[in-house]
Amino acid sequence: MDEPDGISSAAILVSGLTKTFDEIEAVRGVDFEVHTGEVFGFLGPNGAGKSTTINMLCTLLKPSAGSATVAGHDVVRERDAVRRNIGLVFQDPTLDGYLTAEQNLKMHAELYGVESALVAPRMRQVLEMVGLWERRSATVMTFSGGMRRRLEIARGLMHSPRVLFLDEPTIGLDPQTRRSIWRYIGELKEREEITIFMTTHYMDEAEFCDRIAIMDQGQIVAMDTPEALKAGVGADRIRVETADDATAMAVLARRFEIDASVADGVVTFYVTSGEAFVPRLFAELGVPIKSVNVSRPTLDDVFMTFTGSTIRDAEESGPANQSRAMMRAMAAGRR
Repeated sequence: MDEPDGISSAAILVSGLTKTFDEIEAVRGVDFEVHTGEVFGFLGPNGAGKSTTINMLCTLLKPSAGSATVAGHDVVRERDAVRRNIGLVFQDPTLDGYLTAEQNLKMHAELYGVESALVAPRMRQVLEMVGLWERRSATVMTFSGGMRRRLEIARGLMHSPRVLFLDEPTIGLDPQTRRSIWRYIGELKEREEITIFMTTHYMDEAEFCDRIAIMDQGQIVAMDTPEALKAGVGADRIRVETADDATAMAVLARRFEIDASVADGVVTFYVTSGEAFVPRLFAELGVPIKSVNVSRPTLDDVFMTFTGSTIRDAEESGPANQSRAMMRAMAAGRR
């Protein structure tokens, strides 16, 4: 695989990685490489296999097949070495709410064997990076959700890891707080020599990544930069509100040979040169049109192109059932 300018080696190398829970194959032989210094994103619905993959890379789950190295260390044979070189921010909060921010970070530093002389300066550095230095003596239970997430990121950086894993880093946060978290992640990339591997099902967050892999039903179905993936879709998206959606879809299929879908009272389809197509639509559809919206391809369009559904629809169908089945298998101890 060609390496981007200024990036010299792979921080993560994965080949044929597979994880099975009973009869459920949660991750199906994925292959990918993450370059040192980049922000790499896994995009997909809940239950697609993103968290299972990240747990294998972080040595929390043993692969059923395949191999992976993180920071040059094998995730099965060199688990301790992998753990020393990674930071991890889980989906669910893991901070001690009864301790102060400072105490949470000190405890983490002790667990990772950070030299005592380095703890105080490193703690100040990471807390200032996430804007929490002035709140270092406050107990975590007094923090907002966004502040806790920033503190978890700071904690994950305390031992100066080479790779930082962020598993759904802004899940459950409001849009303004999500933007704030991403501002800090952007600053982190500039200030630290670190590779960031993140999972998300938010399309707008994936735009911040240098490259993304779209995961669906345990497989990687596409991988590239966000711009390259959107450019590959090519077509513009047209969303039309009509007085008769069923007739409009039938006319689109018969007269224009366009396969359209309808959701929430809006007919959606894709064409090249959308703006040039709109006058013809008004002239030939034969159904009263209430509104028309033309937009360039988005990552949601990319996801639909490769999976046949939107990420929201995917979360409401099979993957949710798959997740429940995996949870039952794990609870029964059959790994």
